[in-house]
Amino acid sequence: MKEFELIKHFFTKQKVKRKDVVLGIGDDCAVLAPIENQNIVVTTDTLVAGVHFPFDTSPRAIGHKAVAVNLSDIAAMGAKPSWLSLALTLPDVDEAWLLEFCEGVFELCEFYNVELIGGDTTQGPLSITITAQGLTPQGSYLSRSGAKSGDWLYVTGELGDAALALQQITGKVDIEPKFIDAIKKKLDYPKPRILAGQTLREYASAAIDLSDGLIADLGHICQASNVGANVVLDALPLSTIMRDSLLADDAITLALSGGDDYELLFTVSEDNKVGMETAMSHAGTPVTCIGQLNASQTITTTLNNKPIPINTAGFEHFTE
Repeated sequence: MKEFELIKHFFTKQKVKRKDVVLGIGDDCAVLAPIENQNIVVTTDTLVAGVHFPFDTSPRAIGHKAVAVNLSDIAAMGAKPSWLSLALTLPDVDEAWLLEFCEGVFELCEFYNVELIGGDTTQGPLSITITAQGLTPQGSYLSRSGAKSGDWLYVTGELGDAALALQQITGKVDIEPKFIDAIKKKLDYPKPRILAGQTLREYASAAIDLSDGLIADLGHICQASNVGANVVLDALPLSTIMRDSLLADDAITLALSGGDDYELLFTVSEDNKVGMETAMSHAGTPVTCIGQLNASQTITTTLNNKPIPINTAGFEHFTE
């Protein structure tokens, strides 16, 4: 099967047909007609086999995750996702693999009303690059640079389960068999916090999605906002599986540095705290206050109200 036959056979059969897509897959470019008085937010992420997912990951999970990690970035900006383009590099044309991969891509696209509008296919080592675009009301979006000293630090959901699954897969920890499916689902099928991001647009001062680990991603907020932070380790939202599978110190370390959570880390002023918690409760999104920002321009941690030095970092894309 040649390139254009592959594209027509696998990637044009999607259920989502948005009114703001004038011309989609099949031409040199897509043509879009965004709504007036809206900002377009754009993000691009690449997933490489053996780096961002294990080689034996199912094609459906790869397709899902490739879309989810991009939509998670859209969520962190408080935007509503709209369009995707996909650059897919394949070792060879495996039709069964492609069918299952497309299931993973289109399931999430259909759920969030996102249309695939174009991309590219090439031959080589397996990698997936997606560019996602979303919409926000003009001038109304979240960024990393709005946090202030005194703001409260929050996170959605629970931390560390996906990293725990990866450790189990690589043989670094032994997990009770009854827990494996649940944590592997967290790794393979992350759920982008789209509704939470749009809700937070009215309350949060800064936000970021947790892809590289809490400490690393918090560092991006602190640097962009010129603030410091103290993280209360007692408050970290850890799942029952994490608590039952690891010693307390190991669970905390994994929650701080594991990555692959795709939860939202965000800051809220004292004035907006109660309103945010009420709104997020109505949105059905659990949130936990895990610390507070300060003017120190450094990140510290406390446990049982005592300072605890940490020596952990998140995922690094390039190592020296």
